[in-house]
Amino acid sequence: MSWEWLETSADLADVLDEHADVDAVMVDTEFMRQNTFYPQVALVQLCFDLPEEEPRAFLVDPLAIEDPEPLARLFADRRVVKVLHSPSEDLEVFRHWLGVLPQPLFDTQRAAALVDLGFGMGYRNLVAHFTGVELPKGETRSNWLKRPLTESQCHYAAQDVTYLRTLWRELKKQTGAADKYDWVLADGSDAIDNAMTLEERAHNRAIKGAWKLPHREQALLAALSAWRERTARSRDKPRNWILDDKACVQIASRQPGSVQQLKACVDLPPPVLRRHADEIIEVLAAQGEICEADWPPPQPAPLSAAQRDRVKQLKGIARELAGELQIAPEILLSGQDFELLLREAAGETVTPPPHW
Repeated sequence: MSWEWLETSADLADVLDEHADVDAVMVDTEFMRQNTFYPQVALVQLCFDLPEEEPRAFLVDPLAIEDPEPLARLFADRRVVKVLHSPSEDLEVFRHWLGVLPQPLFDTQRAAALVDLGFGMGYRNLVAHFTGVELPKGETRSNWLKRPLTESQCHYAAQDVTYLRTLWRELKKQTGAADKYDWVLADGSDAIDNAMTLEERAHNRAIKGAWKLPHREQALLAALSAWRERTARSRDKPRNWILDDKACVQIASRQPGSVQQLKACVDLPPPVLRRHADEIIEVLAAQGEICEADWPPPQPAPLSAAQRDRVKQLKGIARELAGELQIAPEILLSGQDFELLLREAAGETVTPPPHW
């Protein structure tokens, strides 16, 4: 295994031009997410599906590359399959950094589930399954934003993407033999749709225990949650640095009408009060002017015991069908899917997820 370090747009463009005729490219990333809302991309690893036996990794330094546009062009090129493993976080990285998502997408984790190797199989376990090699974990938590990277970090990053080529070849063969290759690409298309709508749906993320609040307070909580999401994204800070869930619930319940009332009824850190107190009161006031007919629907209560039993029955049916299809049962429907189906059948208003 060998690797090449790329730190200029010209070098990146040259490498991509040299490999313009490949059918597939393996993609991996290293990123960090500590004091920011968005993941900070630290490294992008590429490995092209070439016939030679020895794979070669290209380590792209996003901290040095002046213009990543050549990479964006590759990701948008639908003639080249992009192979990733469990890429939800990678997709978030690419959407924020490049504004482009890699398509068509072949997710080796989902492909493994579609040939009944198990659901949610980790990368190292899948590599061990096909090769017998136990990949090291030593650099998983190292500082990927620090330069220069160590030899050990580069070796770790290169290994991750070159073994992905082995998984791609084995799973392409197995899914093709089972007439499921197109299923993997269709599943990848669903993952892309999900990533594209993630920001919109995150504004409506449920806060634990919100269903217990009266409808008016739930509407206020939804407005606060949406404001927090927008603010966290615009400032690139973690949600809880803006306002934690507990404070959101307390504010929605106590409904302060002024900054002084806010200070008196909720114990907020001084920096939050200084920066956001006026905005919080404005959000509450604006929501208070909206008529009840335009409030978001109330959060549903947890499933009853009878409904949970029904979910178990549905999962049993799904297991039987999955056995016939020779796929992991979870690939058919997630636990949340079963709950949404049950609620919809009961006449409740549900928001269909993108893959429906």
